[in-house]
Amino acid sequence: PSSSRRASVGSNSSSSTTIPTTKALWQRKKQSRGAYKRTEDIIVTNDADDVITATTNTNSQQQQQPKAPNASTSTKAPTLAEQEDLEEARLAALEKEAAEQQFTTPSNLYADVYNSAAATATSTSTTDPTTTLISDSLNEDPLSRTPAKELQLAQKRDALQNTRLNEMFADEDADNAARQAKIKALMEEDDRAWKEERKKRLLGKYAGVESWEEVEKMLGEDRKKEVKEMEMKVDIAKQAGVTLTMLEAPDTDESVSSKENNKSNFNPTIGVAGKSSWFAQEDNIDLESEFQSLPKTADGESGSADKDKGNLLKEDGPRFVNGKLTSREQLMGISVGSAGGWSLEVYPGDFVVHRKYGIGRYERTVLKPKSKLTQEEKEAAENRRKEIINDMMKDGKQLDEIQRFVETFGTEADKDPISNPLSTLLEIAYGDAVVHVPIDRAYRLSRYRAGDAAIKPRLSRVKGEAWSKAKQKVEISTVQMAQDVLALYATRETLSRPPFDPSREGEVQNFEKSFTFEPTPDQQKCFEDVENDMVWRSRPMDRLICGDVGFGKTEVAMRALFRAVANGRQAAMLAPTGVLAAQHYKNIVKRMGEDTEHKFNIALLRGGMGKNTKKGRELRAAIAAGETQIVIGTHALLSNGMMFHDLGLLTVDEEQRFGVNQKERLKLICNCVDVLTLSATPIPRTLQMSLSGIRDTSTIRSPPPMRKPTISYVQEYDETIVRDAIERELAREGQVFYVVPRISQLEEASSMLTKIFPELRVIQAHGRMPRGQAEENVASFAEGNHDVLLATTVIENGVDIPRVNTIIIQNAQAFGMSTLYQLRGRVGRSDVQAFAYFFHKNDFITEQSAQRLQAMADLHELGSGFDVANRDLEIRGAGSLLGTEQSGMAARVGFDLYMRMLKKSMRQLRGLDLPVVPRSNVLLPGAEGSIEWVDGSAKNEKAAANSYLLPESYIEDAKERSQEESKARLAESTHQLVEITNGWKETYGAIPSKLQKSLKALHLHACLRQLGVDVVGLERGTGDCILRSPGLRPRHWAMICSQLPRGSPPKGLDVIFPARFSFSNDDTEITGGQRVDLEELLNNPQYGDDDEEWDALDEEEIEAMKEISSAQNIKRLSEVDTDNYPRFVVKALGKTAKKGSRVDALLKVLLPPSKVVFQKQQRDKEKAKVATELREKRELIAKQKKEQEKLGSRRMGYQY
Repeated sequence: PSSSRRASVGSNSSSSTTIPTTKALWQRKKQSRGAYKRTEDIIVTNDADDVITATTNTNSQQQQQPKAPNASTSTKAPTLAEQEDLEEARLAALEKEAAEQQFTTPSNLYADVYNSAAATATSTSTTDPTTTLISDSLNEDPLSRTPAKELQLAQKRDALQNTRLNEMFADEDADNAARQAKIKALMEEDDRAWKEERKKRLLGKYAGVESWEEVEKMLGEDRKKEVKEMEMKVDIAKQAGVTLTMLEAPDTDESVSSKENNKSNFNPTIGVAGKSSWFAQEDNIDLESEFQSLPKTADGESGSADKDKGNLLKEDGPRFVNGKLTSREQLMGISVGSAGGWSLEVYPGDFVVHRKYGIGRYERTVLKPKSKLTQEEKEAAENRRKEIINDMMKDGKQLDEIQRFVETFGTEADKDPISNPLSTLLEIAYGDAVVHVPIDRAYRLSRYRAGDAAIKPRLSRVKGEAWSKAKQKVEISTVQMAQDVLALYATRETLSRPPFDPSREGEVQNFEKSFTFEPTPDQQKCFEDVENDMVWRSRPMDRLICGDVGFGKTEVAMRALFRAVANGRQAAMLAPTGVLAAQHYKNIVKRMGEDTEHKFNIALLRGGMGKNTKKGRELRAAIAAGETQIVIGTHALLSNGMMFHDLGLLTVDEEQRFGVNQKERLKLICNCVDVLTLSATPIPRTLQMSLSGIRDTSTIRSPPPMRKPTISYVQEYDETIVRDAIERELAREGQVFYVVPRISQLEEASSMLTKIFPELRVIQAHGRMPRGQAEENVASFAEGNHDVLLATTVIENGVDIPRVNTIIIQNAQAFGMSTLYQLRGRVGRSDVQAFAYFFHKNDFITEQSAQRLQAMADLHELGSGFDVANRDLEIRGAGSLLGTEQSGMAARVGFDLYMRMLKKSMRQLRGLDLPVVPRSNVLLPGAEGSIEWVDGSAKNEKAAANSYLLPESYIEDAKERSQEESKARLAESTHQLVEITNGWKETYGAIPSKLQKSLKALHLHACLRQLGVDVVGLERGTGDCILRSPGLRPRHWAMICSQLPRGSPPKGLDVIFPARFSFSNDDTEITGGQRVDLEELLNNPQYGDDDEEWDALDEEEIEAMKEISSAQNIKRLSEVDTDNYPRFVVKALGKTAKKGSRVDALLKVLLPPSKVVFQKQQRDKEKAKVATELREKRELIAKQKKEQEKLGSRRMGYQY
């Protein structure tokens, strides 16, 4: 028993307190004269059996213990007053004697010792010397005791007390020891059972192995089984028309070899929630080390090479993931796709969204018997089972055995692929169930992406209506958004500006020859898109050019700038930094400045050239007067005092670097002005606007030749790696960028570099340097005068130095994703291998910064800028497209499903969503029906065959004539063209006969634009006229035919849909003049949520827009693919129609359907505008009502 328990024996107090000294005790009691209300005040009398204790509760009464049964008194006890006097006298004598001998009486004698000793004095044997001594001492005169005797007596009393206590608790101690031993045994048994259960749970079937020889044997069997099962899954998916590819699990090894493959060992610990417990870490390590320490053979022979064990686990067999031994198949992801255009790539643990069931978690792929068989499969299975039964009867099997085998038909025990067809299923876990999705229905799944990607979504429940209600709310939101978008389209059509003259395109082509590189295919497509927007459309251009760093976006902008100036307009280029603006100014002056044949007046407006400075006033005056044709500048271009003479084009480079205020200012400047935006990583809202079709977008994905991807390292800061990286770059005579996030960190980084490399030539560049100093330092560095450029993000844009092929970014967690990607793009601008080091500090890592750094580690291939923007969209979200708030509805159902629902709502509202063709290429013999410019004479004068040119005699004023020609050339419909010609008749008189012939060509092009036709030409041999329409779909033609007279297409106009766009394995041809079976053509007019047709629409539309050909590159019909795209066909037009009458023949069959398309689209836009206006009015009324109610309640409150 412990000493604390011994000290409390003999006392009934409810709490233990410090025992006062004997002197202090008696002095207090003398003062109180019997009022014993203090805690733990114990009185020792001559009668050892009477112990009175005052408890800690001062309100309780004194309690008296009963006397022992053998208690007796030898003498009469003195009175209390007498005892107090005697004790006081004895204490005085003791104090005097102790002072003389410099010895004090012990003050820590426990009262319970005296009490216990006194209580047992009379009942113990008189032969015990200790008892006799104590008994004698009780009758002895207290004044006769010496201090030494007093101390001896106290020690003997303690020894007696301990003996009594040990005897008293001996049985209890024995019981406790037995109980503790039993508890220990139970805990050890429970621990062994728990470890065994944990081992089975984490190691699976490998839990019972006893040697690595057994492990290798089981691994070999597992490999064969997994390979066979994966082959079956792929074959079954292929039979279902789906492409299934098994993806290897991401490598979790942190070795150098993985780093060299661009898989950085980036695995930060983020926050307290991200840290695993100490017990879990130790438990996992213990289990893994136990598995790794297995002997080589069952006899106990030790393994010769432990490295082989680790390699065996990591390469071919299972791996330890979070302490659990996971098989290779469980870690593999899948990539599923079909020819229809949909695709899905997921790994186990990824969150996915099913349209019907909601947000779930992908677990694995499984093979299970098909639940629904086609009629052919049922017949084949029945025949196969009969064959099996006949074979068993021929082999002499017993009837009972055959009957038992027949019972296995259709179950998992039936291994015959014909009798029991299997299906590859995707296992998706939900909150209350597990759903198996057939591989051919994987298009119903999409990866869950939302603004807060770092937060795990809550799994949906299959049972209940929570998911359907959430979808209904999102659907209402998408319908409203679609109405707003269509209303925006209608508003855009009201905007117009004078288009650029196509006759000036010859000058643009001459300028293009100064480009010393061969344009990539994507670059060429961007050139055509910008030309079509500027020359062949009446509404202002608003196009985003999204291309990787160094992929040629600037060349697209240069040609647009030249086109604007060649047409007599001004052009401006806006850059976010002075370094980038200076770089653009240098390049543009070199290509089209005053020293070139073009002799354009180009100016640079930058910081320090305000309107109050002399240079600033002179430059602004020249711009306002039109003397300056091209101006390149920073934010100064957005100032309120900036005035242009005739601004025709504004190019914005690195759009993501400008804030909301700057963009609002841009809207004011760019009213009815063409805008061309360049960005490698557009902001999420801009990207979503481009994906949803609100904003025109062109993408450059093809890299320049000989370009290599930059090897990226993402890891915690290490000074040794910094030294090695710089040494390696200097050894190959290169230069290095060293970037820090803040100016205050430059000196620290400079000191570190100087400490490592005392002779290193370092120069700095940042935004707070004197005017022009940063650009001068960058230029000096580019000339090779320094080894390292230590800078902030001022070098993010506009720095193109091929010699620099190593960049080191310190505190990378403090940068945004776009900045990180732009900084990495500063290197690798030549055929030399480039390296990028992203150093971070784990203590400052957040959820989003970790995801940004992970994206930099993953997306390192050339042309991944668009993917980086998509990842940024996934991390941050897109917010509201047309409003100012930054939170949208995508988080409810995931971004992919939200965009699908939005596009579906837009299609349902628009009805006929044929892609717009700004420019059709008519390749009829003799340039019949063409409005393209050709060389007209030997003097290289420009002329047009059957073009839109108006005779000078009809409209004499040149400017007025040019404006009317542009209106006619860009008419969106024949209805609009008729209105224009009627205005001519009223203003200028009757239309000449030659002009009427030219107007037929304009009517033809208006019809072709409405029907989405990009190429028209005659087929050799047959003479059939082919009109290719890449965006035409069966639903479009069915809707058009339903509104034509008698519900049939015009006679002589046939339509052919390739097999991939029809519902059969062959091409579908719809003959003109015959009634169309709309139900068969549409297949499902409602296009339900689970219809695959909706999934193919997005990819098909994108591909269709890519295939729309530009007239300047197509000379013959044989140069384009027409067989694999929808097309109109006018049979034998080349043979039956005479020369000069082919346009009339085409107009006869094209006018009715194009009129239907135009009217339907106009009605849809008007409905959308009305719906938007009504909703805005309702919201305004509701807001006013709410404000009135609030005001009324306040007034009522004032009355009281």
